[in-house]
Amino acid sequence: MPLYDYSCAQCGDFAAMRPMARWRDPAPCPECGAAAHRIVAGAPALGALSSAVRRAHAMNERNASEPRSTRGGHGMNCGCCGGTARSGGKTRRTADGGKTFADSRPWMIGH
Repeated sequence: MPLYDYSCAQCGDFAAMRPMARWRDPAPCPECGAAAHRIVAGAPALGALSSAVRRAHAMNERNASEPRSTRGGHGMNCGCCGGTARSGGKTRRTADGGKTFADSRPWMIGH
């Protein structure tokens, strides 16, 4: 559930966790109980994410600007620096330019 900011006329600002479906509804003030209208003080915070999801988001942020590579300047399994050309794995090309995959499931798409 996201954390939204509200402002009570008597008590001041406070934050409350609310379902996304009720983001427009006023929230009761925790001190006086009066209906407080939502204010936009910042973006809603999603505090209910699991630690695994937070780690995945952090890893994606790191990898977006710094992709990991086994060789400096080249992608993984590039084959250009090894002296001998490497085979393309299980990918086979047909005469018309199509791809087939040896020993693979035909419904899977390779990357």
